[in-house]
Amino acid sequence: MKKLSAVQIKQQALVLNVADAIEKQALADMPGMLQCWFDVEYHLFPGSLLMCFQFENEQALAAAEPNLLKWQKRLSGAMLKKGVILKDMRKHLVFTLKGPDD
Repeated sequence: MKKLSAVQIKQQALVLNVADAIEKQALADMPGMLQCWFDVEYHLFPGSLLMCFQFENEQALAAAEPNLLKWQKRLSGAMLKKGVILKDMRKHLVFTLKGPDD
């Protein structure tokens, strides 16, 4: 794996910071949520950011689905506060049953 540049290390820290904050909120607000994980290609950042909220089962996922837009807006707002503009917030956050290794 290629070593990250200084700028990419700053981007990674920013994404980790936002992911931790959003995950804390989501775990408190949504029963059945297991974790928040993300995937990003730093050379294509911020367009490549994909954050996933993983749920334990179909029922929890279905119950949380109506709140997806609210959480997409929260992610977009949190990134904006850090100086990162997500052009289409709907592309960057999804609810899933899959984990980061699936």
